[in-house]
Amino acid sequence: MNWIFLILGGLFEVAFASCLGKMKETTGNATIMWGAGFLVCLIISMGLLIKATETLPIGTAYAVWTGIGAVGTVLVGIFIFNEPATFWRIVFITTLICSIIGLKAVSSH
Repeated sequence: MNWIFLILGGLFEVAFASCLGKMKETTGNATIMWGAGFLVCLIISMGLLIKATETLPIGTAYAVWTGIGAVGTVLVGIFIFNEPATFWRIVFITTLICSIIGLKAVSSH
């Protein structure tokens, strides 16, 4: 169950990073709403990470959490914010995904 909390926490990390991206594109009340979304997603993400580390090793949990956040944020950048999908970005995101899978595979929990 804690792996599910960790994955969900990583997805909320993607959400709070995405809110930051939207904040820089907006003004006025929209910026405030995206900022509120950022804070809510941040709190949920951290709470899920804390819950996951009750049984998972902190090194593994933190690496997987940030890895999910990094991969997800790059994909959101490519598909939502029209950032470039260069060959090397795809190569390094793929290696990051393989590393996350590897950490899960060798985890003792």
